[in-house]
Amino acid sequence: MKPKRATFTRMQDSTREDWEIIKPQAAEYFSRLPERVLAHLRLLDGEFSGFPIDRYQHCLQAATLALRDGRDDEYVVCALLHDIGDTTGSYNHPEIAAAILKPFVSEANLWMIEHHGIVQGHNFFHHIGMDRHMRDQLSEHPHYQRTLEFVDRYDDPAFDATARTCPIEVFEPIVRRVMKAPKRSIYRTITEAG
Repeated sequence: MKPKRATFTRMQDSTREDWEIIKPQAAEYFSRLPERVLAHLRLLDGEFSGFPIDRYQHCLQAATLALRDGRDDEYVVCALLHDIGDTTGSYNHPEIAAAILKPFVSEANLWMIEHHGIVQGHNFFHHIGMDRHMRDQLSEHPHYQRTLEFVDRYDDPAFDATARTCPIEVFEPIVRRVMKAPKRSIYRTITEAG
């Protein structure tokens, strides 16, 4: 049996009855977000672009390093997903990752992910004709040192083809826990549907 659907043709014409149909179905869809995010992360599998390891293994390595360091779940998920934007945001991948994580992470972790690219740039920008000191413009921000530590400890060393890296199965329950319910979102009431 097909699920019941609302019948409006313009959102402005929707009714409370329509939303009584939509809200529980949307809540069910929202609850599967971790699975969709993990599927999207897997799109990086096999994408080397000349790097020593593919982008998927890089994300797994960064998360493995954070997990082994005893970082909390939220931080580990940030490490795992920090480059997820490479699939559709090749020119702004940190912003894509930050947008995905925003409802679920602290302001400090959000800023760290959103700015990790420019901070990591210190390690290679000069090789591609860019200013390696570009990150200095961020140095007065309260979350700069956190981002610098993220890059130095988890992002930068996560290109090791010989590293023992945890498989995705280790991280799946952590992603589900962190993304179970948003901390901030204008749509939080959707997840409170049942």
